[in-house]
Parts: sequence; structure tokens; C-alpha cells
Amino acid sequence: MWQPIAAREKRRAGLPVKFLAGLGALDALKSSSRGFKVFSRSIEPKIYGRVGNLEVRLARTWSEIKLAQRLRYQVFYEEMSATPSRLAQFRRRDEDAYDAICDHLLVVDLDQTKPARSGRPERPKVVGTYRILRQEVAERGPGFYSASEYEISALLNAKSRTHRFMELGRSCVLAPYRSKRSVELLWHGLWTYVRENHIDVMIGCASFEGIDLKEHDVALSYLHHHALAPKEWRCRARDELYVPMDRVPAGSIDMKAALRAMPPLIKAYLRLGAYVGDGAVIDRQFGTTDVMIIMPVANIDPRYFEHYGTPAETKSRIAADA
Repeated sequence: MWQPIAAREKRRAGLPVKFLAGLGALDALKSSSRGFKVFSRSIEPKIYGRVGNLEVRLARTWSEIKLAQRLRYQVFYEEMSATPSRLAQFRRRDEDAYDAICDHLLVVDLDQTKPARSGRPERPKVVGTYRILRQEVAERGPGFYSASEYEISALLNAKSRTHRFMELGRSCVLAPYRSKRSVELLWHGLWTYVRENHIDVMIGCASFEGIDLKEHDVALSYLHHHALAPKEWRCRARDELYVPMDRVPAGSIDMKAALRAMPPLIKAYLRLGAYVGDGAVIDRQFGTTDVMIIMPVANIDPRYFEHYGTPAETKSRIAADA
């Protein structure tokens, strides 16, 4: 049965929950007795699609993951309001122990990519990324990253016999590339990955920028009243982090204002058929207000299949050789 990070780490009581999550990942990396393989594992060079000069694919090397980390640093720390550690500031990378055990989906600008030469490998221009953690990998030691904010163990225990879970995180796109084309490329890659790995449920924390709850009252209340997961899919923010989302009565919500205040990524998840968890969490390091996203694949609106492909398809509709 699934055991949440907190239950396995009582001996580390008093440490920040997110620090415990990182320690859990490090423990997994160090534990050769579990047969856990670090990122030295062989990654199949999968290219999920191309549109013009942009390509979506999995990171193939640690060097490519570092480029994704640099992009994340640029977006989260330089453009947004995340607070870097001294090490992150020195390296100019957003990184943690989970990076070594996750798959990293990349959008690459082929026109800006430096080709391999003189014994040096190709240096891709990474302009978008998603971090992906499959359940079977998480269960080998670290657990899901989102367990540092939400009590997900009951949901996993109830559904894991019939559903395979996958966690999404660290999504970002470089400012000049924030177009419909780039976002759709990421979705084509994600959807192909989901089908390829027979994933049934996508989960992860999505964020509102800023920690002033008054700025998010209407949007959070909209999510609580109109997108709260039914009990069988619901998970709750950890007690010590829980922030109520029902901040405005349902009858007083200005629907248009709520949707205008919603981050584009969260609106996209809702359109696809996602639920949200009970309660928000303030992430002071990243300067965000987080909500839990639960998206059963069976909920996805079928009209999107016409563009991204049906669940039975195994190949991206924008694959280079399609």
C-alpha cells in the first residue's frame, strides 16, 4: 500500500515538508538495494512532434535536463517571484533531487539549436518544459512531489489497483514563445506520453502567481464551488498548510471575473475535465498559491481527440513522419 512521505519520515520531524520530499528523492537515489536507477538509465530519443521550427521530445541527457533547469530558473526566479537559494542563484538553475528520477518533456527551437561539432554534443535551445513522474517510479522511494502539499495517500490507495497515476510539474515556457503553437506542442507531447505509458490519471500542483489571497479570492472560490473533486477523487491540503478556497459565496461570484483571474494553465486543465483538491497552499519559496489538479483521463472532453488523437492511438498526430 502507498505510504505518504510524512509517515516514512517521522524521524525527521520538524524539518520543512518540502525538504523532506527532497530527502526522500535523495534516499531513493542512494539506495542501490532497491534496484533504483538514477538518470544514467538509457533514455530512448523519443521525438513526439514538430511544427515549423519547434520540436517536442523527451530530454535524452543530463545536459539537456540542465537546460530545462536553466529555463525554469529564468521563468520562476527572474521573471516571477520565486526566491532562489544561494546555490540556485550561483548555478542559475531551478533544481532538486526529483529531477534525476523524472522524465523531462522539452520544446526545442530547432533554428536556435547549436549542432554537434568537434566532439561536442548538440546544444538544443529549450523553450518549454514539463516534468513528469510516473507512479511506479515514485513508489520506489521518494513518493510524489505533490505529497509535500496534499494528502494524496488515500486517493492513491483507493485507485491504484485500477488506475495508473502520473504527476506533472515545473511547467513553463520562455516568454517569447508563449503562443498557442508552443502550448499545443507540449500538450501533444504529454498526451502521447500518457497513451504510451497507459496512464489513467494525471495529478500535480498548479499555481496562481502571488501569495496575497485577496487577489485570488474570486478565482479560488470559483474552483471550490464549480470544480471541486467529487469525494472519490478528492484529496485535501495538508492540515498545517490548508487555506480555505470557499472565500466568496457561490451566488456572489462574478463568473467572467473569476475566469479572467484564472491562470491559463489552470483554465486549460478545467476545459479538459480536471478537478481540484480541497484547499489551497501558499508556497512562499516560489511566491505562489497552489491548488491540486486531479485529471482522470476518462474525463477528457472527447472533442479534444479530434486534434490531439484518440486514446487508442499510440502516435502523435504531429510526429515528424506522420
